[in-house]
Amino acid sequence: MIRTDVLVIGSGAAGLLLALRCASQGQSVALATKGTIEESNTAWAQGGVAAALDLEEDSPLAHFQDTLVAGAGLCDERAAAIVAAEAPQRVDELLRLGVGFDLGSGGAFDLTKEAAHSAKRVAHAADATGRAISNTLASRALRHPNISVLERSIAVELIVDSDSCHGAWLLVDGRLVSVLASAATALATGGSGRIFARTTNPPGATADGLHLALAAGARLADLEFTQFHPTALAVAGAPALLVSEAARGEGGIVIDAKGRRFCFDSDPRGELAPRDIVARAIYRQLQADPAGGVWLDLKPIGSPEAIRARFPNIAAACARFGIDIGASPISVSPAAHYHMGGILTDLWGRSAVESLYAIGECACTGLHGANRLASNSLAECLVFASRAAEDIAKTVAGDFDEGRATSPPAIVDACEEVDKVRALAWNAAGLIRDGAELRGAVDTLSAIPLNRRPLDRSSLEARSILIAATFVAKAALLREESRGSHYRSDYPERDDAHWRARIVWSSGGQTLMPVEVPV
Repeated sequence: MIRTDVLVIGSGAAGLLLALRCASQGQSVALATKGTIEESNTAWAQGGVAAALDLEEDSPLAHFQDTLVAGAGLCDERAAAIVAAEAPQRVDELLRLGVGFDLGSGGAFDLTKEAAHSAKRVAHAADATGRAISNTLASRALRHPNISVLERSIAVELIVDSDSCHGAWLLVDGRLVSVLASAATALATGGSGRIFARTTNPPGATADGLHLALAAGARLADLEFTQFHPTALAVAGAPALLVSEAARGEGGIVIDAKGRRFCFDSDPRGELAPRDIVARAIYRQLQADPAGGVWLDLKPIGSPEAIRARFPNIAAACARFGIDIGASPISVSPAAHYHMGGILTDLWGRSAVESLYAIGECACTGLHGANRLASNSLAECLVFASRAAEDIAKTVAGDFDEGRATSPPAIVDACEEVDKVRALAWNAAGLIRDGAELRGAVDTLSAIPLNRRPLDRSSLEARSILIAATFVAKAALLREESRGSHYRSDYPERDDAHWRARIVWSSGGQTLMPVEVPV
């Protein structure tokens, strides 16, 4: 048994910054991560952090407005305003902590423009911004005397008593350990990409936080909204490696086998339209001409040397599969990338369960609405980790009798057919959905047999994947309209009269939470 003030589950940007902030407030922190401290969705993030850092050409108001437009009428305006206002402070903080952002000759941030942004506002570290942030924060967390890092630790269930969370049962190197947190427990478990057959996410993105929170009494929201990145590597035998939005932001073009820029058929902004529009345009083109393929051509950006220098990690990754990004176009197709839905929180990261917080991709603050604005994810991680730490600092630590924590079961009910679940999610709840396929997927997912399996990472992740995929399919079936990343071929129009609302899930079912009409 481990006692601490704060338990943080997950070691992405949100979890690391929260741990560091709480530790700097004098609180003891246990930081649990499924793999090593460096493994997270953050580490795989290429693009950067969205923040209005150049006040001559940009403003928090413009960032706020772009966020609302991308979110297609479902953003929580308060969350969007907070992130737009506070993101510049968080980026400056990271620079002071030692993150190696790219700077211009005058020392100002070298900002780039990404899809659906009205100005250059994305701070980056080459094409490996997430890795630069996570490495810096992880290094500081490992050295902080108030932080204990528990690697190879997967959460089995949260410890809840009288609607208050007191920590979690963890499987640490195969051994069950109770971690009692006197002030707060925070879920920073990352995304849900691995519920789909094709994804840019790392292996650990298995939606663990959704099941943990729901079972503890928290609520989930916006689960139907999954963002599919338009340009992931599409080479036989290769994983769906992300080719950053910044590549198109800086001039890369999307073409078919004949060299035609077909994205303009769907939107006058072409390759720089919001991600959902570009992703569906590519998906339709691949359906119409699967043999011809879709290609991302970076040559308009500059010389081959300049392209390789700007995107060194993409260049190295593609080179492993025989592609020289400076000289040849890259074969691409969409892949599941980011989950706008998650554990419903307030503007301080608090869930519906007392002392249980959720931050980062596993949370749903309402910032993203139906479609995330590019590079707002890292901004959200940093802003809400900071706000959660500020709120936790006000907490009066309580005492919890460990005898009241019932032991978790020694087995878990999990499915053996994870690949089948992923294929169903991709085919029915992917880029283009319809009611009949979704209904069939929900029925099939609900009928998949569960087997009693010993507690290990594989069985716990299988449980999380099936539960998350089922909720995503159910939510997509319920929302009978098209909005943002959610596209129904049988309901192709946006329907504000009936669906300007968030679908909120609890253990008792679902309800609709109306979203205020923007002022």
